[in-house]
Amino acid sequence: MHAMTAPSPIEQRLEALEIKASFTEDLVDKLEQIITRQQETLDALVAELLRLREQSASQAEGGGLRNLRDELPPHY
Repeated sequence: MHAMTAPSPIEQRLEALEIKASFTEDLVDKLEQIITRQQETLDALVAELLRLREQSASQAEGGGLRNLRDELPPHY
């Protein structure tokens, strides 16, 4: 049986660095997932904005801009 010796300061520092590296990798993975979801949301919003612009342009060409006062019932 050999006696257990305390880890050297270099081994302790190395272990601490390995732990930090592991946590950093996890954090980077989570941040990458968040950025990917945000990019997907941005892409969807841009597509929706373009669709709304096209819809607005086609309505403007088809009969001018709508005036909400024209849509009021006659008794107003």
